[in-house]
Amino acid sequence: MKILFVTLIDFKSINDNIMYADLMREFIKRGHEVFIVSPFEKTEKIENKLILEKIKGSERCSTILKVKTGSIQKTDSIKKGISILLMEYQILLAIEKHFKNIKFDLVLYSTPPITIVKPISFIKKRDKAKTFLMLKDIFPQNAVDLKMLTTTGLKGILYKRFRKKEKKLYQISDRIGCMSQANVDFLLKQNPEIPKNKVSICPNGIEVVNKELNEEKRINLRKKYGLSLDKMVFIYGGNLGEPQGIPFIIECLEHEKNNKKVEFLIVGSGTKYKKLQSYMEENKPSNAKLLEFLPKEEYEQLVSVCDVGLIFLDYRFTIPNFPSRLLIYMQSKIPVLAAIDKATDVGKVIEEGNFGFSCDSNSVQQFSECIDRFTKLNNLKLLGENGYQYLLKNYTVSVVYDSIIEVL
Repeated sequence: MKILFVTLIDFKSINDNIMYADLMREFIKRGHEVFIVSPFEKTEKIENKLILEKIKGSERCSTILKVKTGSIQKTDSIKKGISILLMEYQILLAIEKHFKNIKFDLVLYSTPPITIVKPISFIKKRDKAKTFLMLKDIFPQNAVDLKMLTTTGLKGILYKRFRKKEKKLYQISDRIGCMSQANVDFLLKQNPEIPKNKVSICPNGIEVVNKELNEEKRINLRKKYGLSLDKMVFIYGGNLGEPQGIPFIIECLEHEKNNKKVEFLIVGSGTKYKKLQSYMEENKPSNAKLLEFLPKEEYEQLVSVCDVGLIFLDYRFTIPNFPSRLLIYMQSKIPVLAAIDKATDVGKVIEEGNFGFSCDSNSVQQFSECIDRFTKLNNLKLLGENGYQYLLKNYTVSVVYDSIIEVL
C-alpha cells in the first residue's frame, strides 16, 4: 500500500528513535510505501521541502514533506489555537502541490491536532483511501479540563470551533484507534453517534532497544549527573506543562525533601519549567535535581541508571491520558510510580502488570506512601523485568502495526 501519515510532530528523520518514526519504519519493512507530512514553525528561514531518505541498513525509502506553519510550541493558548486552525490549509496546499500524482491507499493520522479534516477529506475523496485515526489526545476537552479553554466567552468560541472539527474528524475516519480501553469507553460515551465497531484499541508502541549498561558505566553516568550512588533515584522526564500538574510535583518534592533514602531527578522543558526552577533555586532541596531537556539518546541512557520512573498527570483531567513516557521506563527495565487522575487507566495497567504502583495526583500522602513502599522492596529488579516483558507483549511497533492492519 501507499500510505500517507500526517502528524503534528516535527518529524526530522525516518531513522530517529521516536514513537512515530519507529512505527513508520515498521510499515516500510512490511513492504509498504510511506509518505509523511510534518510541520515546522515559521521561525525557521526555509520553505516547504521534500526529504527522501533510506532506512539505515536497507534500500527502502520514506518521503517526508515538511510544511511551514505558525507557532504551536512555547506560545500562549490563543496564538497556538489560531496556528492550529490555519495548519490544515497549509498542509492541504502542500499535499496538493507535492503529492498530486500519488494515489494513496491509506491515510494514517494522530491527534493532536484535530484540525486536519480538510487534507484527510481531500485524500479520502480523491483517492478513495481508507482513513485511520490514532487518537492520542482527546482535544478540546483536555484543554477545558486544565482551564486553557472554556465553553463560554472568547475562549469558548475557539472551543466550539475545535469541538466541531473534532466531531468531523471522527466522522471522516473509517477507523479510530484508542490507546486503551478507558479511551474507548470515554470516546463512545462523549460521542454516542460514533458506531462502536468503528473504534478499537491501538496502543502506543516503540521499537524496543536494549538499554542495559554494565555497572562501571552505570556508576560513571550517575557521577556525571551528580546522582547519589547509594540512594534510590526516581526520575521524571518529558514535558513540564499544565498537564503534569507542576504545583503537585512541587508539593511532593517539598514533602520528601528530608527523605535520606531517595533522590528525585526531573528532566524536561515546557511552559511550567521556570516555576519548577524557581522552587529549586529558592528552596534548594538536597535530594532533588532539575535538568533541562536532553537529547533522546542521552536521556534514555540516564533513565537506565535510575531506579524508578515517575508519571504525573493533573488531577483535573476528565479524559483518560496514557503517557508514552511509560514505554521508555519499561524499556529501561525500571518500575513505575504514577501519580494520576481518576479518568486514566494507566495506573491499572501498571499495577495489574506488577511493574509499579499508582496514587492520586492530589494526595501528597499517597505519593509519600508509594515512595516508602519502593524503598522497602527487595525485588525492584523483578518489577522492572515485569515491565519489560509487558512492553514486549503489548507495546511494540509490531503490535501497533497488527492492530491497524487487522481492523482494516
